[in-house]
Amino acid sequence: MTVSGGGAVAVDMEAGGGAAAVAAGGEHDEVRCGGGGGRFVEDWCCACAGLLVGPNPMMARYLYALIFLVTNLFAWTLRDYGDSALAELQRLKVCQGARYCLGAEGVLRVSLGCFLFFFVMFLSTVKTKKVHECRNSWHSEWWPVKVVLWLGLTALTFLAPSPLVQLYGKVAHFGAGAFLVIQLISVTRFIMWLNDCCQSETTRKRCHLQIQVVSIVTYVGSLLGIVLMYVWYAPSPSCKLNILFITVTLVLVQLMTFVSMSSKVKAGYLAPGLMGIYVVFLCWSAIRSEPHTEICNKKAEVATSADWVNIASFVIAVIVIVAATFSTGIDSKCIQFKNAEGDSEEEDDIPYGFGFFHLVFAMGAMYFAMIFVGWNAHHPMEKWTIDVGWASTWVRVGNEWLAAIVYIWMMLAPIIWKTRQVGSSAET
Repeated sequence: MTVSGGGAVAVDMEAGGGAAAVAAGGEHDEVRCGGGGGRFVEDWCCACAGLLVGPNPMMARYLYALIFLVTNLFAWTLRDYGDSALAELQRLKVCQGARYCLGAEGVLRVSLGCFLFFFVMFLSTVKTKKVHECRNSWHSEWWPVKVVLWLGLTALTFLAPSPLVQLYGKVAHFGAGAFLVIQLISVTRFIMWLNDCCQSETTRKRCHLQIQVVSIVTYVGSLLGIVLMYVWYAPSPSCKLNILFITVTLVLVQLMTFVSMSSKVKAGYLAPGLMGIYVVFLCWSAIRSEPHTEICNKKAEVATSADWVNIASFVIAVIVIVAATFSTGIDSKCIQFKNAEGDSEEEDDIPYGFGFFHLVFAMGAMYFAMIFVGWNAHHPMEKWTIDVGWASTWVRVGNEWLAAIVYIWMMLAPIIWKTRQVGSSAET
């Protein structure tokens, strides 16, 4: 498998920052380091015109994101307020007095319905190549039919037996994990694309000072974040686990910087600075996911009640989940099984991979289920909390370490391949 190293992507702040995908043109891999404004305006004009003249895949993706957002909110309602707001579910025989339809299992049922909807869309749009294909019309139009399909599949899951839903919960662990892997690759690609863009001759001449300032700020910011985590989450030597997490993060930041600045790579400070911010955020998220009763997690105790800070944090987290899923879904070239450098885009090509887009949303449905139940369907979650529990902590820590490994591999892989090619040429 070849992981493509160019192109623009975006992520959640677990994964980075969703707006970057749109700004960088995540739908296309042929992003240039200059003159992007004209292409951006052109895309928007074409999108707006498309509203009046047939299928518009550029606008359709936002409607899918809206469906995904509504599904997230419905799952949260079932978890936190289902007992009072949806008491009618108790009449369903399969719910057994709402025991199997609200709370964590209610989240799994809603997630299953969302997964089935996007998986059906994946099967019906995969390998679509041209805008004139009928599957483009199905992807971009027929919204009343698709809304009925989405609602019908969601309702159908509340008739499913509990063992089937629990089985889906186990499978969702793997789907959510795959989602996180694709997401971190997407983030790393975007950071490397941005770094390559800033390292180009034209950009360096025009914006050398600004690039240096941003590089220093991001690198110092990652170190400052590590210092603050030591102060907040490792107040005493007894907090051994938090000290381990933070120290490993410090080592990873320094290792990524060393690799980037090595004589063979020469990637500069910008890429390791941005990746440093990313892995520091993942470490912070992991520690914040520790149970609120943990003695070394004093900062999290502030967020145990449904005050405005906790509510705002929850709302932002949900929006970020949707943005991360959206931005990863439109980067259909983040994982390629063959070298596509020779491929050229034509006017009638679809703007992004429909099948990949729906597959990412299907895995995103599994992901939101896992973070709503703390990666453990039998673990009770407090109201207005998200992704809390030891399982969540270790998933995020693993995601952080994997992100650093992927970044280092992307930096070293071209050198390794080049060395092998030179060796092979010398032998022949």
